[in-house]
Amino acid sequence: MLGEMHPKLAAIVGAEHVLTGDAIGDDYTRDEALTATAHRPLALVRPANTAEVAAIVAWATASGVPVTARGAGTGLSGACIPQPDGILVSFERMNQILEIDTDNHVAVVQPGVTLAELDEATAAVGLIYPVFPGESSASLGGNVATNAGGMRAVRYGVTRHQVLGLTAVLGTGETLHTGGKFVKATSGYDLTQLIIGSEGTLALATEAILRLHPRLTHGATVLVPFPTLEEVAGAIPRIVGAGLQPTILEYIDFITMGAITAGAGLELGVPQDVKDAALAYLVVVLENRSHERVEEDTAELGELVTGLGALDLYVLPSSAGAALIDAREKAFWTAKALGADDIVDMVVPRAAMPQYLAAVQELAGATGSLVVGCGHAGDGNVHLSVFQPDLATRKTLVGDILQAGAHLGGAVSGEHGIGTEKKAYLAALEDPAKIELMRRIKTAFDPAGILNPGVIFDEKASTGDLP
Repeated sequence: MLGEMHPKLAAIVGAEHVLTGDAIGDDYTRDEALTATAHRPLALVRPANTAEVAAIVAWATASGVPVTARGAGTGLSGACIPQPDGILVSFERMNQILEIDTDNHVAVVQPGVTLAELDEATAAVGLIYPVFPGESSASLGGNVATNAGGMRAVRYGVTRHQVLGLTAVLGTGETLHTGGKFVKATSGYDLTQLIIGSEGTLALATEAILRLHPRLTHGATVLVPFPTLEEVAGAIPRIVGAGLQPTILEYIDFITMGAITAGAGLELGVPQDVKDAALAYLVVVLENRSHERVEEDTAELGELVTGLGALDLYVLPSSAGAALIDAREKAFWTAKALGADDIVDMVVPRAAMPQYLAAVQELAGATGSLVVGCGHAGDGNVHLSVFQPDLATRKTLVGDILQAGAHLGGAVSGEHGIGTEKKAYLAALEDPAKIELMRRIKTAFDPAGILNPGVIFDEKASTGDLP
């Protein structure tokens, strides 16, 4: 197959943009999932435009060769790990910001553009693309594929709230244009939203029209220690309900706070007696159009959390505030460096967080495991680092943690996606009718089943039992 494949692909993208064997670097064989197995594809292909992507997919469909799309490879669920008998389409050459339209407040980008590159370009015109999932080197194509969220979701929403339109290549090799430079339409099915979060199983996005927002230039980062995690969780709906519109509303347990601040060499000025009494923290970022409005909101926040059991309130200097947010965004890397065995990404209704976090600690204690974490408290998205080296015990624990969240009305993944690593949990905890419908939708978009097979769900239904 490889001997036939190389000249066909070389004719589409140029021989220098088709790599095989040891020429494919190890980074292309994996993403950042802690539990996934790396695979080297038969070929790595680097297209330059939508037409080349369409030609690649059309050839793959005719040849029955699996296709996996890859952006920056920063995902945490194994969704961009290639098939050993397939090809990997890397969007590293499709990395142009095609347009920033300041009148319509949109940007048009190719999938290889990184969040850092887009942020720099939008800052120059006083605008912002507000999705920051914690890794600025992540690509926009990957964000679309996983419906990435991040800390600012409490104010702005997630990727699907910011994508107005797509150019995408279906599994047939056909090119589809959806949406446009407008924020609403009732013209048939919303195909844009269907593709977002589909993890490369329905189509390969080759351009995205993104919604931009005014960049707020005044802000404050507020650190609020609490004596218990339950009090932190209980304060969250009250803060959101107060109308303060925080840009960031995060919870961090005391173990994770100690780890990320130590890793960053960060001293926040919290007295030792408060540190000793605090089991969890809220980190709140307030932004507005003027310094005076930020000060008013900060004062209101202080009055509110004092009545909710907070030990104190610290308005951090701007440099320390920025450093804390940066350290929080790198919490995954801190957990990885400390030897975490798995990362759980669960979302529950915001008001259910106290009950859920209590259940998690009970499950961890029952298995002799350490489970610590932080999360996007404003939208109920919990990130847990699981330290349990025994594979069987860990799989049971992770399944029980996800099941506890599902029983409270939650979902298996808030923003990391399902990929290959969480699909067994999805099969066990999701309505089977929904998964069967997903299979039928995939067949409509990808009749030959070549786009990222085995991601989100298997071709055939599983037993539905937890791993």
